[in-house]
Amino acid sequence: MIALFVLLALLFLWVLVSHRLSRWSITAPITFAAAGILLSGGDDPVVPLDTDPHTFQRAFEIVLAVMLFTDATEAHEYARLREPVGQVRLLALALPGSLVLATLLGALVFPGTGWWLLAVVALVVMPMDLAPVLMLLRDERLPLRVRAALNIEGGFNDGLISPLFVFCLAHVVSEGDTFGHLVSNALKGAVYAAIVGSVLGFLASKAVRGALRSGWAEPASLRLAGLALPFMAYSASVLVDGNGFVAAFVAGLWYAHVASELSEDSLDLVNDVSHLLALAAWYAFGAVTTQAFVGGHVPQYFAYAVLVLVVARFVPVIASLSGTAFSRPERIAIGWLGPRGVTSIVFSVLAFAQLKGDDADLVVNVTAATVLLSVLLHGVTAEPIARWFARHPQPEEADPVG
Repeated sequence: MIALFVLLALLFLWVLVSHRLSRWSITAPITFAAAGILLSGGDDPVVPLDTDPHTFQRAFEIVLAVMLFTDATEAHEYARLREPVGQVRLLALALPGSLVLATLLGALVFPGTGWWLLAVVALVVMPMDLAPVLMLLRDERLPLRVRAALNIEGGFNDGLISPLFVFCLAHVVSEGDTFGHLVSNALKGAVYAAIVGSVLGFLASKAVRGALRSGWAEPASLRLAGLALPFMAYSASVLVDGNGFVAAFVAGLWYAHVASELSEDSLDLVNDVSHLLALAAWYAFGAVTTQAFVGGHVPQYFAYAVLVLVVARFVPVIASLSGTAFSRPERIAIGWLGPRGVTSIVFSVLAFAQLKGDDADLVVNVTAATVLLSVLLHGVTAEPIARWFARHPQPEEADPVG
């Protein structure tokens, strides 16, 4: 209970000073991760956390499910722009290229490591999490198409990566299962999840629209429906052995259509809950980070972190957007603004719960190094980037970007 009190008290204090701290590029993830390190880290923490693996795993799964739902709804809003903003190139070209490049770089930095484990590591550290630069993505100093491209990419990439992550992780931990059997299980889980998410999302959309038109429900009360849906989709999918993450994401895509017909604040409640859960995850990440880097190889972890933050993302993004209407500064901004965060943290916790020994340590240590560097680098550079674009307005191109 003391951990809950401290977390909520920290949230209250953050709200009071968030605007002032943002001027110094101190973001909420930085604040909560630092608090987790100071208050709940080490062998004798001031605020102890229940770090039971099963509890951690289930809690982080729920956090990711809600985040995927909100990502899907937000990405849908930007996808309604009249002109494409490079989302096809980013998701179909840059994302696979980044995953392949991160895997190859892993083989260079960690020689002798199995390819499937390297693929798991790449899938853990490459998904974007826009939380470290959230204020920037709402800042009108940054060109709209840059914000739209990042939001759509950030909304869809973790939803696309999650089934691949589950499959590769299953291959690493499998004992005697054939490749065909693993593929079959992964496909069944994804198909079941897509069906569950589609059915629930479609029925929820119809029910909400009907209740609103008939006058049976107040628009304000329908915010609770948006909050309940990701939990429903996740739990229903798990009950039928489906991928709960995919189900929550698909349900969000369906529900986004009806949410756009409701009041502007119809998704505020689920977005706020998602933000709160994400901050709790950042706090927990800070607490467990103090237990990382105890087995040596620290320079390798941070070397790989630098490579995946810069090379593995920057090169494929710049290459995929070449020849588009994005200006060079805009392409550079999109390539740089690929922060890592809660998605990587959740994936690493799920991997740690199933892997053993050195394999588990590798995933956790690489994730800790990558996320820590990302929070610092992307959080600190967000405000200077916004100031630069404010001083150097970019021309509005009429040519399509996608």
